[in-house]
This record gives sequence, structure tokens and C-alpha cells, in this order.
Amino acid sequence: MSVRVLLADDQVLIRRGFRALVDSAPDLEVVGEASDGAEAVALARSTRADVVVMDIRMPEVDGIEATRRICADDDLAGVRILVLTTFELDDHVVDAVRAGASGFLGKGVEPQVLLDAIRTVAAGEALLSPRATRTLISRYLQPAQGPIAAPRSLAALTERERELVALVAEGLSNDDIAARLVLSPLTAKTHVNRAMVKLGARDRAQLVVMAYQSGLVRADPV
Repeated sequence: MSVRVLLADDQVLIRRGFRALVDSAPDLEVVGEASDGAEAVALARSTRADVVVMDIRMPEVDGIEATRRICADDDLAGVRILVLTTFELDDHVVDAVRAGASGFLGKGVEPQVLLDAIRTVAAGEALLSPRATRTLISRYLQPAQGPIAAPRSLAALTERERELVALVAEGLSNDDIAARLVLSPLTAKTHVNRAMVKLGARDRAQLVVMAYQSGLVRADPV
């Protein structure tokens, strides 16, 4: 079954280029194009897209607000947001993650990277590299901003779950965690999923933010 992709960008040329690229992959399918955030929200509902490739700067309703609306809609609980931005360390990226986005890429990435990113996000993974995670969290995610969604206390987690959440926050995949802790990838995934449920995290991106906000892990100075 193909991953259903919705493209949201106010520039027609960019959308058409992305459409040609995405449709060239046998396991991906573009099901709609939106020129602004409001249209993206409406099409997310009508097309039942799996992934929205979302630009941040769009007229009227921008990509951050569109992300917030999609992620707050229970009927769209399965929709994942992949944010594309001209500046990968733009503070708007953190706003998008806090709104519920599953990850972000710069618009200058190689075509194959974008295709793999769509697949990664569709699978429920967070697309946050270790360096980008540390830089973004350290630079922009200050305690005064408050939690992204009033997470439950980390006390609800077992020691093993806390250990795995900390590794997720470092940017490690389930396979990386399994190799480091000498676990099977399935066991690592199970622990991470249980932690997400206990904390009320929508996906791994939110789990990463919660880990930093709670003080479970600390960002390196930049």
C-alpha cells in the first residue's frame, strides 16, 4: 500500500517539482496540493493523507498553525507532518514540532533524502538528527515556553523506559538503541512505545521535546 502524501507550499513550481519526485517512487503517492495552511487542513481531511509535506511560510494560515490544527483534530490522528524550511535552525521549526510535527528538513536536501524522510515520518519515527535536536532544543526550547502538551510525570516511567527515552532524545533510532543496550529492535520499540503512551506523546518528536523539557536530558551548549 502506498504512502499517501499531501504537498503544502504556496509556490506552484516547488509543489510541482515535489509532486514529480514523490510520484516517481513506487511506494509513495501524491493525493493533493495545497497553496496555504487552511487548504492543507481541509485537504488533509478530504484526502486522508498519511503525510503532509508542509512549508512554514504560507499566506493567511501558515504551516505552523496548519500543523497545530491537524494535530489537534482527533479525526486526523494518523496524519504525520514533515516540515520543510529554508533555514533548518529557524526558531519556527521548534514551534512546528511543538505544534505536533514529526520532523523537519531543509529545502536544499537531496531528492532521495526527502523520499526517505517521508517514509520515516509515515512509519511514526521522528526525523530529528542528534545535532539538530541538541541545537534546536538548546537554542530555542526554554523552560519559560512551557510544556508542549502538559505531559504526565516522568515518574510514570520505569527505569528502563527512562533510559530509552533519553537515548531517543539523543537522536538514536530503535536499531541504534537495541545495539547499545544489547536488546532486540522489537524490545526497544516496545519500551519506547510504552513510554510514549504513558507520557501522552503523539510521536517520537514530541517525546524528544518532553525529555528535554523535563530535565531528563540536557542540551549541550552551542
